[in-house]
Amino acid sequence: MMQDEPTRPAAMRLTRRSTLAAALTAGLPGLARAQSGQVVVGTWGGDYAELLAGHIDRPLLRPQGVEVVQDVGPQDPRKAKLIAERQSRRGSMDVCCLSDIDMYTMAQQGVFEPATDAGVPNLARAIPTLKRDYSVPHIYSAKVILYNPAKVSAPPQGYADLWDPKYRGRVGLVDLLYLQNIESAALAGGGSQSDYEPGKRKLMELRSLDAKVYPSNEALAAGLKSEEVWLTIMWLARGFMWKKAGIPVEHAVPAEGATSICFEMSVPKNARNRDGAMAYLNAALDPRAQTAFADRMGYAPTVTDAVLPPDLARQISLTPEQQARLRAPDYDYIARNQAALVDFWNKEFKR
Repeated sequence: MMQDEPTRPAAMRLTRRSTLAAALTAGLPGLARAQSGQVVVGTWGGDYAELLAGHIDRPLLRPQGVEVVQDVGPQDPRKAKLIAERQSRRGSMDVCCLSDIDMYTMAQQGVFEPATDAGVPNLARAIPTLKRDYSVPHIYSAKVILYNPAKVSAPPQGYADLWDPKYRGRVGLVDLLYLQNIESAALAGGGSQSDYEPGKRKLMELRSLDAKVYPSNEALAAGLKSEEVWLTIMWLARGFMWKKAGIPVEHAVPAEGATSICFEMSVPKNARNRDGAMAYLNAALDPRAQTAFADRMGYAPTVTDAVLPPDLARQISLTPEQQARLRAPDYDYIARNQAALVDFWNKEFKR
């Protein structure tokens, strides 16, 4: 014992030492992370994780003394982890990445810290229609019509053009975007963001025109490349990547108004490193990181101070007029009706 250490009862000294020993030998996350400034980010893998590491984690967070650890996996297990840990004093994630619809569903469980301009200063420059009170918008794209310009001489003006009989058998839809497909049909049929019912009738009309349904984005891309299909409903970012890969597509923003898809980040209420997590959200909105994601993945910046090269902006962004008409999904409507909508898609439209 050091001569200048205050004298404590033996039991107290042993308890403290055993706790520290357990932290060192078992890697107790709370103590280890408090010492290292570690932030655990629950995210997808692939290009997304690589871009996070290369343009946020290392260049922006490391100089602040924050060590970023990626917890990579699909988003369904990430959602399950949030629910399972919500009663825990300390969770396993500091930052959670989800798509907008899933983020809304989780937010209804009360698992996230508020996202404010005070806590995340760069949020003040986010596009207003993309801001939520429980998350920050990381990257976004717009739902558009992709078409083969060699087969479709006049660019489509709206979703309703896909119902033109001259395109019989040449419209393809991807199964994964069933909600977006129903919404697009609803907008073409007089419905709205909050009323998909007219979309059911319109989709049955499209089915009678021999529309094709593909099981994956990759299968749809193959159909477009082979010219089996000429038109589809898809995210503009995906169209950008397909075009770079040599698939013959151009995009048209529908007159009904494009709907956004946004990938978001939130901080769980039981995050171990709340300050580090908020710093991470702020860095994700840094214009340098935003432009890197735009160049690599085709997703447009969510902040107004990220300036893209003109040619890239033309390919992946909306004009100011189109952005003014940008629609956000009605998350509450989707949450209340999702089970019925998937039943319609699987049991009526696809059968």
